Amino acid sequence: MGVLTRTGAEHDLSLTQLRVLGILRDRRLQVTELAAYLGLDKSTMSGLIDRAERRGLLARDKNPDDRRAVDVYMTDAGQQLTARLHEQIQRALTPMIDRLDAAQQRRLIELLDAASAVPSSRAERAG
Repeated sequence: MGVLTRTGAEHDLSLTQLRVLGILRDRRLQVTELAAYLGLDKSTMSGLIDRAERRGLLARDKNPDDRRAVDVYMTDAGQQLTARLHEQIQRALTPMIDRLDAAQQRRLIELLDAASAVPSSRAERAG
């Protein structure tokens, strides 16, 4: 958490903003899905998205399958920043991870993958 907090601060990003960028790194989500995943109300989520939009990191658009819903996605600038953040965080964490043996590293990856998975439906979030 310390590495993430320091890295975010260097780029004027809160931990929650880092989480948003990480979640949207390889997907496009509806605002309501993103808010539910982060445990935030829609107005708080909208404020986070507004700030990221003003910085050119995120954008909103109508959902192609449900024109009433709004999707949030990463802009090119957001993708570039996220790639830099990923590299910076990876460099900072590598010495810690290198202390683990191979089995521990595999287990850590499994746990992180499971923890970072974004449920694709309400049923998965509830279950």
